[in-house]
Amino acid sequence: MKLIHTADLHLGQIIYRHYERADEHDHFFRQLSQWCAEEHPDALLLTGDIFDIQQPSAATWRRFTDHFVALHHRHPDMKIILLAGNHDSPSRLHAHRAVWREIGTEIVALPPAADIDALPAGWEEDYVVSLPAGYVVAIPFMAAERPMLLQHLLDYVAERNTSLLPVVMTGHLAVTGCDVTGHDFDIGRIRTTPLDRLGQGYDYLALGHIHHPQTLLHTADALLECVSYPAPVARYSGSALHVSCDETYPHSVSVVEIPSHGGMVTIRQRRIEQLRHFLTIPPRGETAPSDAEEALAMLETLAMEAAGSGTEHYVRFRLPRAIWLPSDFNQRVYDIIARHGDHLRYNPKIDWCGADPAAGSDADADATPQFEVAELQQMTDPLQFIEQTIDRYPGLDLDMMRSLFTEIRKEVEAISDSPAATPDSPFTSSSSTSTPMQS
Repeated sequence: MKLIHTADLHLGQIIYRHYERADEHDHFFRQLSQWCAEEHPDALLLTGDIFDIQQPSAATWRRFTDHFVALHHRHPDMKIILLAGNHDSPSRLHAHRAVWREIGTEIVALPPAADIDALPAGWEEDYVVSLPAGYVVAIPFMAAERPMLLQHLLDYVAERNTSLLPVVMTGHLAVTGCDVTGHDFDIGRIRTTPLDRLGQGYDYLALGHIHHPQTLLHTADALLECVSYPAPVARYSGSALHVSCDETYPHSVSVVEIPSHGGMVTIRQRRIEQLRHFLTIPPRGETAPSDAEEALAMLETLAMEAAGSGTEHYVRFRLPRAIWLPSDFNQRVYDIIARHGDHLRYNPKIDWCGADPAAGSDADADATPQFEVAELQQMTDPLQFIEQTIDRYPGLDLDMMRSLFTEIRKEVEAISDSPAATPDSPFTSSSSTSTPMQS
């Protein structure tokens, strides 16, 4: 079996609240189509985060459709398998599944129910893609660990794999021990899942969610162009584009070849040429400016160089914490960029360095709650958040909070059951369908 593994496209991303990246994604798809023509893979596998937000614009949906329909027409013998990630809307993607199957594309978006014993007979076929060259156990993003479900699907394939064809499984999550360099988890430390809880019986675990290309348990080989390991192998292909200034490593797609089940797995990286790069002023390792005027002069020099070469980049400042910035600093930045042809895209989030004279003790730095954006998106009960962050609020009476929420729910239920309640009422009872918290 031969496949091309990529992930985390984040189509429709508006970076720094201002800049669309449509031309950068177009540039990526041109490269991807060329690699498909050169490699002739059995499958193209995209392991989550197709879109950057759960409700992408009509223009973004059209770009998604145009690119993948074009890939199918150019490479009709290649199966395309698309998985939902935590940035995607599972229900929206699932609604299009039957149509995409007509052009050889499998979209797997909705995870199975937690109670697999209650699922109808044959449900496994919705998550197992059978190819002439092997099997793909296609698992979209799941908010909770389900080791028994994963093992059940792998055992299901094992019973049918009498020819010992390669077995690939997918996952969109953070695995314990992975390199999360470049990710900015402002809410807290990232929650991870141990590799051994993802089942046994696959040859290659195609992962998404973490943007740094890497093979788990072989992180020193992250930048090697071609490597081979005995199965099983778990790998993050990495994101298609650099998604922030902190992703300073190269990005790539993974070309994976597996001759037979239980054999060797060969991984080759095809380096993605980025249309724009992320630059820091000054670059790391160089002396930071001593004042705002020096910082702006550095920006002007870079803007002139970009205009002269006709290149475009994203740029941010790395400044000492003790520096004073005038109130019109950002406006002067935009004026400089505009004066030289708008070849730079500005990230107003400054990378502060050095000691902060006004900073107090950081003794509480390790008390950050351990969950990330995806987990918050699944929370439907405010008490769940309060219970997990109670240590951050000394003196808060948790029992009192529980009692108050109980009373609130009773009031909401009374309002919802009232004849005066309308379908558009902002109140919902605890037994009604709830909307996940948005962060």
